[in-house]
Amino acid sequence: MAVSKELLDILVCPVDKTPVVLTADKNGLKCSACRRVYPIRDDIPVMLIDEARVDAK
Repeated sequence: MAVSKELLDILVCPVDKTPVVLTADKNGLKCSACRRVYPIRDDIPVMLIDEARVDAK
């Protein structure tokens, strides 16, 4: 079971409120503005700033 389309449509980055998109490997949600990638654990997005990593590109 993956993250639903409906959930993806409403999730935004907690830092800058930009919509997030699923990463290519489907293991995270990426903000295009600040480049933070929030992990997905057990099909649940972890939208905590402290849990995110900043992607280089």
